[in-house]
This record gives sequence, C-alpha cells and structure tokens, in this order.
Amino acid sequence: MKNIKPNFKKIDHLINEKLKFIYRDEKVEFSIKHYSEIILDLLQKFQKNYKLKSITVSEKTTVLISYGDNLKVKNKAPLKVLKKFFEKNLKNYFEILHVLPFYPSSSDGGFSVTDHKNVNKDLGTWHDIRSLSNHASIMVDLILNHSSIKGKWFNSFIKEKQDYKNFFFTIDDNFDFSKVIRPRDHKLIQIYNYKKKNNKLWCTFSHDQIDLNFKDPLVLIEFIEIVLLLLSKGVITFRLDAVAFIWKKNGTSCVNLSETHEIVKLLRLIVNYINPHALVVTETNLPRKENLSYFGNNDEANWIYNFPLPPLILYTFLFEDSSKISGWSKSMPPAQINNAYLNFIASHDGIGMRPAEGILDNIILDKLFKRLKKNGGKFSFRKVESKNKVYEANITLFDALKRTDFDKDGIFAVERYIAAHSILLALEGVPAIYFNSLFGTSNDQKAFIKTGIKRNINRFKWDFSDLSKKLKNKNSLENIIYSKILKIISLRQKQIAFHPNATQYTLTLGNKLFGVWRQSIDRSQNIFAITNISSVVRELKLSKINLFENQLWFDLLKPDESLNNLKILKLKPFQTVWISNKKD
Repeated sequence: MKNIKPNFKKIDHLINEKLKFIYRDEKVEFSIKHYSEIILDLLQKFQKNYKLKSITVSEKTTVLISYGDNLKVKNKAPLKVLKKFFEKNLKNYFEILHVLPFYPSSSDGGFSVTDHKNVNKDLGTWHDIRSLSNHASIMVDLILNHSSIKGKWFNSFIKEKQDYKNFFFTIDDNFDFSKVIRPRDHKLIQIYNYKKKNNKLWCTFSHDQIDLNFKDPLVLIEFIEIVLLLLSKGVITFRLDAVAFIWKKNGTSCVNLSETHEIVKLLRLIVNYINPHALVVTETNLPRKENLSYFGNNDEANWIYNFPLPPLILYTFLFEDSSKISGWSKSMPPAQINNAYLNFIASHDGIGMRPAEGILDNIILDKLFKRLKKNGGKFSFRKVESKNKVYEANITLFDALKRTDFDKDGIFAVERYIAAHSILLALEGVPAIYFNSLFGTSNDQKAFIKTGIKRNINRFKWDFSDLSKKLKNKNSLENIIYSKILKIISLRQKQIAFHPNATQYTLTLGNKLFGVWRQSIDRSQNIFAITNISSVVRELKLSKINLFENQLWFDLLKPDESLNNLKILKLKPFQTVWISNKKD
C-alpha cells in the first residue's frame, strides 16, 4: 500500500488551485498566489533536511492507541516509561503507536491545546517523541478544529496581534446557525468580552475550546508548519481530529462542507510531497455516508475510522444477535487500494452512538443503553432539535461486555471480550487497539468521582510496577486477556488473507454466528473467520462455506486438527475459528 508522490513540477500549481477553491468566496488580505508562495517556500526549505521514514501497510500493521502517560513511574517522564514498556512488551505486535495529544493542554484529555508546537513538560520532550519513533511508526493528532481559550493563540487573538486578529471564528447577528449539526449539548455560541465589546465566538466542543477560523489562510499555514514540525520529529501518520467541523458557512449544517474536503486534500498533498509513505487519517464521528466521503477519489484520507463498528459489536454480544452487524458488513464498500478502514472497538473516548443511526433503530438503542447503564456506564449527550440525544456511552469495553441479559453473572466475560477482538482482527482494514483494552481494564470510578468528567471512566492511568506485577501473574485477569489478544495478533500477522485490502465477503450463517470470508490479493490464501456470538454451543455446517475439495483446511487457532473429514463443526460459547487453506 503506497501513496503516489506528487509531481514536483506541479506542486506549485496544485497548491494554488486548491487555495483558489477553498477561498473562492472569501475576502483575504493578500492574493492567493501570495499564500501559495508562502507554503511552497516552507516545503522547499523543509525538504532539504528531512530524512525519509517509511512504512509498508500490510497484514502486519496493527495500531496501539495510548496516552503518553498511560503508564507512570515516580520522577520519570511518562513518555520514557511508555517507550520502555512498548519496546519490551509490544513492539513485535504493533507497527504503529498512536500517541494521543502530548501537547500542553488545559482540558479534554489533551485535546484542548494551549501550545500546538511543544510537548507537555509533564510528559517529556520532543526528544522522547523522536526516540519513540525509532521503535514504532508514530501517529499523532492534528487538532485542527479548535484551540484552548487559555492558549497562546487565543491570547494573541484577543490582543489583536498581527497574524492572529482573525484566528478564531466569530459571528455577527446575521449568521444563521439554525441548521448546524451539534456533537454536544452546551451552547454553541459563547459571548466573550474583549476589544471593549461583546463578541460571539463559536465553540463546537466546549467553552474551553474555541473554534479556529480557517477562512483566514494564516490558520491553514500555521497547521502546515505544525505538520512539518511533526514530520521532523519522526511522525509518519496524522490523525485529523474533528476535521468535519472546521469550515462554517452561513445557513448550512457547518459539517462536511466542500471547503473542508479540499483542506484535507491539500494536507494530504503536502504530507505526501514531503514523504510519500506518510498517512492521513480522518476522525469523523458521523453516519456512514458522510464518513465514507472522506476517502475522496483516493486523494483525501488514506484511512477513515470505522465508527459504526464499536456500537455494533456491543449490540451483537450483549443481545447475542449478529443480524445487524452482518447486514452492515454486507453493505460496506471495499476500500480502494491505498485506502483502508481503521477498525476499532474501543478508544480513549466513549463509544460513539451517532454512527449507529440508520443501523440500530431507537427501540434497539434504548435497550442497549439500559444494558450499558446496568454495566456501570454513563452517557454524554448532543443537541438535536433542542432535545438531548445520547452521543456516546462512557464505559470501558470490558465492563460494557462483562454482563448481558443472557449472562447476568458474567460467566463468559473473558470469552465474550476475546471474541469481540477476534472479529476486530479479522475484518477488512487496519485494526487499532486501545492500551487499556489490552488488559481488560474496568471503569475508573475514582477518576469520574474526582473530576466529574465522564470520559475519565475510560482513561485509567497505570502505575508501571502494578501493571508489571499483574502481567507476571499467570492467573491475573490482566495477564489472561493480554496474552490472548497478543497471541491472536501474532497469528494474524502471518496471514496474507488479512491484508487491509484483501477481499472480504460477509457470510450468511444465521443470527448466532458472524463470519467473513477473506481472500488474499494474490488469491493463494482463503480464511473463513467465524465467531459464535452466543453463550451456548452452536453448530456450523461446513457445507455452508466454500471449502474447496482439492485443498486441506485447518483452523488456524487449532492448526493440528484437519477439518476436511468434518461435516459439522461445533463452536463453544464465543469461540472463534479461522478456517484456512494455509498454515503459518
């Protein structure tokens, strides 16, 4: 999977044309050519000193999502601790390490940035980021939509310093925001007093996070400088956080506007001009059609987050019904070569529910919310026509799946949890696993009670020695889950049928089994990845899947047993089989 490096002779023209489109309706201070020349000058100067880093995306590619301080040791920089743990325990299983925002920040788990060009001193230094990049391909967040009210940019803005006087998005009384799609339930427009008058500023996500004004080209240029800085520190993958909201237009939904897509295309163009191996990932927590649009014509995101998967996994296992995930999987278009879905079932945030719209109806969602509440979950809301609607469930994945209406005592908690990850690791695309998911971490109620922040339930920070002790204990829950997940990842890495762009076909096996057929790009390997999503033994008639008679078939998870002479395969509760015509 490779990007195409832009033609050097055309880069000036391409940048100029994209800027013309983005700012076609705006009055900007200087000519488009002026801004184009600034960007080109930045690229030419930077490229002279850049040492190319590369990555080849394949079945070996798995992403680990981690905060810089997910592990702590007293008086030691957390980024150094993370490096030590990753190098010792995880580098053979994860090619990409997504280090969540490590910039100085005032709130929102690092996403309310006060200084986009520095590292939070409580975490470490740029040297630590560079050092991490020597052990993994580093993915970082480019937090485009907003910046902290306590940050350097906002301070310069209210003082009307040159280059910053239009940096944040303000509106007048004539701006119609009645159609705006809201991801939160607070007031969208906040009044701030400066310049000796009341000013209306746009706050998509919180009162501490003021939306930036991309209608000023200097904002875009500032982020291009940040991209170049991150490339110089060894970063190779860029996650465009909340990118769908960055452009606002009077009387529209202010989400997914054409200017937004063109900015993503421009960033992709610039990133690949410097490094054709670098990747752009869009984080757009939206319904499927809008989310898919960020692939563009293979000229926007390399990867898009597969947001419907987490709520569908929850519904599938909590109610032992695979009909919804099977129907969704059948309707998903295959990604083009050089594009991929980024599959995940847990992250640093809550489990988003908006992507389930149109897949799970309101009756099902209400049923799901009741079960999650019993499992210790909280809920965050967004505004829809002046009413609150669940935006995300705040709960760890392990606790979300721990007990069900069919298994009220959680007898199969571990089996169910591993089964969910087995599906994640079998689907078309690149799998991503949250650090805390590796250990079956439970809800951090102490952090929630202390801060009142619901998302902190799912952001537990480990003491390095405590976690190390648990992993040395073969009987600990943490070690059992950690060992099982890593074993499946290790097996997956050897199967070319699990390449992100390998063919996928969803099997029709009834609503108690879920399965996909994967075929390698060269057609030499076939894998039938099938999971019993129920708490009772289920029979799989092998005649329902196409096991070619002239080949030997094995379950990769139990490779010593040939399946050729079997007509019926009995699957234990939450058992997964990877039936393949090739062993390791």
